[in-house]
This record gives sequence, structure tokens and C-alpha cells, in this order.
Amino acid sequence: MPGSDQKASDGALPYVPTRGGIPALRRAAADCRGCPLYENATQTVFGAGPARARLMLVGEQPGDQEDRAGEPFVGPAGRLLRSALGEAGLDEDQAYFTNAVKHFKFAPVTEGRKRRIHKAPSLGELTACRPWLAAELRRVDPELVVALGATAGKSLLGGSFKVTESRGALLPLTPGTDLPLATGDGSDGDRRLLATVHPSAVLRSKDRDEAFAGLVSDLRVASRFLG
Repeated sequence: MPGSDQKASDGALPYVPTRGGIPALRRAAADCRGCPLYENATQTVFGAGPARARLMLVGEQPGDQEDRAGEPFVGPAGRLLRSALGEAGLDEDQAYFTNAVKHFKFAPVTEGRKRRIHKAPSLGELTACRPWLAAELRRVDPELVVALGATAGKSLLGGSFKVTESRGALLPLTPGTDLPLATGDGSDGDRRLLATVHPSAVLRSKDRDEAFAGLVSDLRVASRFLG
């Protein structure tokens, strides 16, 4: 357990075990205090799926239902995503689901029905949580990473990333300083990232059918890449 003199700039890094697979990461993440988001969240929501998956899907953060259940993508957006994966010819049971941030960030609504409204994580919170995402990438070692929305894309590729400029295209991933985005075995050119919208954006769309079709179209690029 990290000591009380942990630097705030370290974020989650002192909590991330250097050994063990996804189960070891999940156990350690349950006690993460790398940023203040843990204070109000019900629990850490870590990634889920096969320990070695060819496909990794990265969203922004857990929502209200995920926060209560402790599992990623189990709410309305998650159900829509799984439906889109099926239409695109991708097996959800063979994919690893995770988020750039592992705790639910929200603002309470006290008027009327008691609710918790999603708030986008800050750059500092993304940075603090990045060591968990890096560790998941190392353990899962996917061939293709799908960034669901701008926040996931920025966590993976930097603050200048824009979904509108990159969605549906297979982008090469090269070695970085803190994210192991290349295989390191001489086949770095085989690793790719595909950007698309977050499924919650489909739910908010005025024309949901059209937005859903666009998401499926992007995911079909992933399906063709994976063969």
C-alpha cells in the first residue's frame, strides 16, 4: 500500500502491481486512491473480459449502473454497444471491456427524483488513472484497441485527439512513454487503434437509428481487421 507521502502526480502508479495478471490488477485497483474520485464512487469498476483478447474496447468511465454493479458496460450504453458488436460480427465474449477512468464521476441532483448525473473526467483524472489502462494493455495485449469517444481517444493518443477527424479509420499505434501500445516483438505495425463514438452519444442522438448505424459501420472495420 502506498505511503502517505505519495506524490499527487504519481496518480495510480504506486497502486499498480508489477506482477500478476488481470485478477491481480483488479484486486489492487479496488484500493486505489490515486485521485479523489474514489471518495464518492461506490467502488472501483475495473475492466472485464478474457485475459488475452484480440479486441479491447475503451470507454470514458463507468456510469451509474456500472458503479453500483462493479462491472463495465452493463447499463443502457453498454447494452447498446453489445448489440452493435453483434451486428458488426464481433463476439462480445471475446472482447475485453474497460474505461479510461475506473471510478464514476458525477454530480448529485437533489431536486425531484434523486439522481447522479455523469460528469466528464478532467485531464488530471485521466492522467492519474492512466497507469491502470497501461497495465491492462500489457496484460491483455490486444491486436486492436477501439476508443469509444473523445475521452478514451485522448487518454490513448493525447489531448489533441478528435473523434470527428479519426473515426472509422485504423490508426497505427507506436511505442509511447507510458502506454505499451506496440507489441515490442518486431510486429509493431500490426497493432491498431480504431476510434468511434461512445454508445452513450448514440442514446443522446436525435436520430438514434442513424447514429447506431454509424457505430455499427465503424465496428465492422474492426471486424474486417480481426478477420
